[in-house]
Amino acid sequence: MTAMNIDNPHSGSIEVSPDRVIEFPAGLAGFEEFRNFSLFHPETEGGALPRYFILQSIDDPSIAFNIADPETFGFNYEICLSDAEIAALELADPADAAVVVILVKDALPGSDTPVRANLKAPLVINLRARRGIQHVFSNLNYQVTLKSPE
Repeated sequence: MTAMNIDNPHSGSIEVSPDRVIEFPAGLAGFEEFRNFSLFHPETEGGALPRYFILQSIDDPSIAFNIADPETFGFNYEICLSDAEIAALELADPADAAVVVILVKDALPGSDTPVRANLKAPLVINLRARRGIQHVFSNLNYQVTLKSPE
């Protein structure tokens, strides 16, 4: 596979090298047919670390998700993966796994709704093998402790 250009309607043309492709073998909930994605981060002023990343579909350039580390929202997961999930991720070392959440903003006219994180269906990505899954909790009982602003 050689490098390819994706014409994203929001960010223009993006070059994706094969070593930046992340495969989601089962796709994402509601987007099962899209299985190949790449991660980008938006430009920041002064070289500051980005607060979120863009998970861009390679299969359909009009599909992209904003994602972030759940700790940004003061949330931390302990996820027990099934044997099938571990196999799908090709995960041999838990240190290779990253957990991120999809960000959601209701686009209602006149709405000043803040960005929310979908905590019920985090993405688990094996950074070494470049494979991912969406781990959907069927019954998520959690307590949220928010970090105070520093």
